[in-house]
Amino acid sequence: MATYPHLLAPLDLGFVTLPNRVLMGSMHTGLEETGDWGRVAEFYAARARGGVSLIVTGGMAPNPEGGVFPGAAGLYTAKDIANHQRVTAVVHAAGGRIAMQILHAGRYAYGKDCVSASALKAPISPFVPKELDAEGIEKQIADIVTTAKRAQEAGYDGVEIMGSEGYFLNQFLVRHTNKRSDDWGGSYENRMRLPVEVVRRVRAAVGADFILIYRISLIDLVPDGSSWDEVVLLAKAVEAAGATILNTGIGWHEARIPTIATSVPRAAFTWLTSRLRPEVSIPVIASNRINTPEVGEAVLAQGQADMVSMARPFLADPEFVAKAAAGRADEIAPCIACNQACLDHTFSGKLTSCLVNPRACAETVLRYDPAEVPRRIAVVGAGAAGMMCASVAAERGHSVTLFEADAQVGGQLNLARQVPGKEEFHGLVDWFARMLERRGVDLRLNTRGDVAMLAGFDEVVIATGVTPRDPGITGQDAANVLGYAEVLRGAPVGKRVAIIGAGGIGFDVAEFLVHQGQSPSEDLELWKKEWGVGDPALVPGGLAKAGPRPEAAAREVILLQRKAEKPGRRLGKTTGWIHRAALQMKQVQMRGGVSYDAVLPEGLQVTGADGTEVLAVDTVVLCAGQLPERGLADALSAAGVAHHVIGGADVAAELDAKRAIDQGARLAATF
Repeated sequence: MATYPHLLAPLDLGFVTLPNRVLMGSMHTGLEETGDWGRVAEFYAARARGGVSLIVTGGMAPNPEGGVFPGAAGLYTAKDIANHQRVTAVVHAAGGRIAMQILHAGRYAYGKDCVSASALKAPISPFVPKELDAEGIEKQIADIVTTAKRAQEAGYDGVEIMGSEGYFLNQFLVRHTNKRSDDWGGSYENRMRLPVEVVRRVRAAVGADFILIYRISLIDLVPDGSSWDEVVLLAKAVEAAGATILNTGIGWHEARIPTIATSVPRAAFTWLTSRLRPEVSIPVIASNRINTPEVGEAVLAQGQADMVSMARPFLADPEFVAKAAAGRADEIAPCIACNQACLDHTFSGKLTSCLVNPRACAETVLRYDPAEVPRRIAVVGAGAAGMMCASVAAERGHSVTLFEADAQVGGQLNLARQVPGKEEFHGLVDWFARMLERRGVDLRLNTRGDVAMLAGFDEVVIATGVTPRDPGITGQDAANVLGYAEVLRGAPVGKRVAIIGAGGIGFDVAEFLVHQGQSPSEDLELWKKEWGVGDPALVPGGLAKAGPRPEAAAREVILLQRKAEKPGRRLGKTTGWIHRAALQMKQVQMRGGVSYDAVLPEGLQVTGADGTEVLAVDTVVLCAGQLPERGLADALSAAGVAHHVIGGADVAAELDAKRAIDQGARLAATF
């Protein structure tokens, strides 16, 4: 049985002792903006019951101009305070503690009334901020202090002041965004004046026995960011001003280096937390890509931090800490850092959820209550949709039989986990397998379900997945043409490759083919070199002077698509740019608006805007989409057998695991 003595050790803050070293980091979920405060309360209460020592809410605006978007939640009225009191009351009743994050977005605010240190538009916003004068700065300070007092009145155990990720306070700190020449600009002493004054005045307003976390940026990853000496100077000043804890932020939202995506190595930035910790006497929290008890324990055992912050892992599993403490770490639903249902939703104005856990932020809506009448349920296909459906149905008390034609569970997830940068998918498949076993699912591998086999079940679920679409290209039966599944399963591929189809699978196959040797996702120094992450002690902001220096590509790859648009345009909102940049660094050619004429002995003949040409390639890989595999579903329909169809067998578009898992969970909740 695994134990985590450092992770589960209490932390004495003087006026309060936290029961363990795990902080639930802030996430903007959109729940507060729904106005359903019962739903907000249950979201946080579930995590409190799950054993986390301290929760930090999503960012609350101190004033309308500081909200991340017009109408963003804040504490402005007595009604707002009363709503938040509902949240703190249920968290405390569940034995937890909760701090409210105060987030002033500055020039990141998606509204015309945004304000900042200087009138410089952010590359991720269309609005030019108003440059604040001295009176305007005083108003922002006063509003933040007032918000902290209201949070205290609402029953919060503390506040976190957001000073990282390129938000308002961070914008005053660095020359990248602060071009002022008055008392709030110029020297670093002047530039750090605002965050230090905010902390000092918040502490004076809330008193000594109230947790005050300051979120400090350790590495900005933008030009003219903070130097390491400046980070240390700020940390010491913030401590002196009254902070209880320093939480760490990594990178600005506009930075062109990934910091939390699945391709980022686990605990990739704790080398900076480790460096800061001896400089101050208050606890320092490590954050970013800490997603298992083992990773958190190692960070703490090595003295790299006093606490670890995890945000998205608590979307995936609210019982993370309780399961770790009970020796059930293998049952923790893993955060795979995909961003598909969390950050992609947030930046699209949708309510946050989780690919792995559709109940995240839907705790009062999607319920897995015990079944009133246990039924015999058959599920055919142990891919993402089928495994989720079978697992939830069994959890609710049904007798479930899961048929899988392959020798292992996982379906298309087994292909995804072969791609460098998607190693987290190994843990996802392992978790599904563990849940099927623990919940007593009768798993029948190497068994292709048929109509006769499914007779006698009360419910039949078809989750047979997809079949590759036939692109109908002349010569596609040649030996030098492979399907994407063959490639990802290890079929020999030449040194010059054309990939037909530039959707998510096409990008994954390209990533697979250009890499050789160790995956940068599992080698921190290799990853830092690939993306140009330097040391802020040498270069302010932490961008390496030499820039990105990726390993040479294993192959020459041309990525083609029929649509006359930029390849990769439809990839994930917060991760698509990472995939495009990674392939560009490997010199992958990307072409849109191409028709495929024929596969020839000398290569692939295509026609594009510049006419017809033959691409001299050794191998052509087909990633031209998928179709639902509905053979069994059609046979059941013909036999008059009622059934449900989910996952790729229902809709094959881009092998959407998020939709497939959600479908499986929601169907199982209805039985």
